[in-house]
Amino acid sequence: MIRVRVDRERLTNRITGFRVEGHALFAESGKDIVCAGVSAVTVGTVNAAEALLGVELSANMESGLLDVTVPDELPEPKSTSLQLQLESMIVMLQTIEQSYGKHIRLKQNYE
Repeated sequence: MIRVRVDRERLTNRITGFRVEGHALFAESGKDIVCAGVSAVTVGTVNAAEALLGVELSANMESGLLDVTVPDELPEPKSTSLQLQLESMIVMLQTIEQSYGKHIRLKQNYE
């Protein structure tokens, strides 16, 4: 199962990072649409932050793991735009979870 944890600041609800780990095991490697969807959404979000906003997120990627930290100090409107991108990522992951809930779990963690 893929486990996604989104970290947020309790007071502001600001997303401070996210962690994706595990394997969907929906189908064999190379044919797993759940894994492909989750990877496209999460890695695409990291790439979009850099390409569209010029914000480099701290990311550690290994087999079955993507661990991302959002920079603390970002100027406006970059911070607002990045948060919107991250919230969009969550909606996409929730959509995948609704259809393939046996293979992905999304949890939001308030710090």
